[in-house]
Amino acid sequence: MDLKDSVAVATAGLNAQAKRLRVTSENIANAGTSARTADGEPYRRKTITFRNELDRASGLNKVKVDRIKPDTKGEFGQKYDPSHPAANAQGYVRTPNVNPLLEAMDMREAQHSYEANLQVVRSSRSMMSSTVDLLRD
Repeated sequence: MDLKDSVAVATAGLNAQAKRLRVTSENIANAGTSARTADGEPYRRKTITFRNELDRASGLNKVKVDRIKPDTKGEFGQKYDPSHPAANAQGYVRTPNVNPLLEAMDMREAQHSYEANLQVVRSSRSMMSSTVDLLRD
């Protein structure tokens, strides 16, 4: 793999982690929402999965977003608020299945992965620049 290929692979990683950050941010932004009606569903947490995909043009394996889908395994929470318009007969309102602590940890992990890929791009560019400088002399 040459330096140009390493930049291409790292750039694919940057794009994937940027999408992961967007999904996590959306989850955090909607963590405090609730259903609009007593029988309605509140915001459902979204999850993102990745896959390894061969880029036929370059012959490189790159990371791609596989799916962004609702988390159907997580249960909705409930809070007691009988004055809320979406409260059921018992006075409970359904809340999203978003755990802000889990989302913050996921965001931090995505940030670290993004920074690692960015460092690969920076290092590769620096090595390319040094190579060009050597060839000029």
